[in-house]
Amino acid sequence: MLTAFTAGLLLITVSELGDKTFFIAMILAMRHSRRLVFIGVVAALAAMTILSVLFGQVASQLPKVYTHYAVIVLFFAFGIKLLYQASKMTAAAEQAEMMEEIAEAKAAVEKAELQLPKQKNSLSIVIEAFVLTFMAEWGDRTQIATIALAAGNNAIGVTIGAILGHAICAAIAVIGGKMIAGRISERQLTFAGGFLFLIFGVFAVLEGA
Repeated sequence: MLTAFTAGLLLITVSELGDKTFFIAMILAMRHSRRLVFIGVVAALAAMTILSVLFGQVASQLPKVYTHYAVIVLFFAFGIKLLYQASKMTAAAEQAEMMEEIAEAKAAVEKAELQLPKQKNSLSIVIEAFVLTFMAEWGDRTQIATIALAAGNNAIGVTIGAILGHAICAAIAVIGGKMIAGRISERQLTFAGGFLFLIFGVFAVLEGA
């Protein structure tokens, strides 16, 4: 369980910093109550984590040999892809990618704000943060990786670790996201994520052996 918890915590913390959901939380926190935004964002990410773990548990019911090799291929594929992207990322490309993430997050928030009344109550702010975050996270790389982790590890450990990782990233985003955003190195985070996926892949191979 401790291994699953650690894997979930590391995977999410490294992958979610500087992600679209991070910037959505940051932008919402500059417009509304940080506490309400945090509640909505974490609730959405916790719901997504639980769904992903459930999908992983369903996948684990398939023949063990198939899920085992599928998880290995998935982790190595993600790891190699991220390391390749990081190796090709220049300072200009790094800045451009971050600006693109911020622009997409801002556009999503602006669109949602137009559909809501100008006078928002606490519930509407929480719901807005929940829906925007849930939609941005659906189909994301971290969701697929969480499913893979849950397919081969303790479900409770993965769930607690992943939710804690999400909560840490959300807290950073709503408290000091604007200040930290300019100091986040997409290249370094991408390298870290790539190495992390490769390590998970190696552990999966060793577990099989």
